[in-house]
Amino acid sequence: MDTRLIMCVAVYSIDKSTLLGRTLMHSPVGELELSASVDGIVSVLLVKKNKAESELLDVTEDIGTLAQESIRKHLDQAQKELDEYFRGELTHFNVALDLSGTDFQQQVWRALQRIEYGESCSYQDIAEGISRPKAVRAVGAANGANPVAIIVPCHRVIGKNGKLTGYAYGVEMKQYLLDLEQGNGRSGL
Repeated sequence: MDTRLIMCVAVYSIDKSTLLGRTLMHSPVGELELSASVDGIVSVLLVKKNKAESELLDVTEDIGTLAQESIRKHLDQAQKELDEYFRGELTHFNVALDLSGTDFQQQVWRALQRIEYGESCSYQDIAEGISRPKAVRAVGAANGANPVAIIVPCHRVIGKNGKLTGYAYGVEMKQYLLDLEQGNGRSGL
């Protein structure tokens, strides 16, 4: 699969202290929008088919070469690792992450990163694993709020009965990712 860079990085400011860069890449599941700060990947999102490229990127600001190099390094590494993942060559992501969320969400997202490639677990398993056995619904909500699809593998969480449950990008994509990890992958959605 050709996952070449299809749009150059654009750097912008959300508030005067947060600088982000974004890029798009091809993948078997569709166009992915990767965003990074100087500290790491902030989000990996599936681009909606009707979203115009002009909506994806904001005006580039002159923020200095060092910040731009750091952001590009994170985006390039994430793109390389995602490409290797989709080819079945990478089972663990090493790219730095810069996740924003509540303490509880962060706890859930760390637990998601401990689910091994090719494995799955239930929302109940995650809740028990973070010592919050009654917080199954809250775990589901935190799972759904995960801003870094695939790299923080929320697709590996299934229902207690072993059935696929909701996924922000659809159950078909969730099934595709699980099949890919279990060696049953197709060429794309």
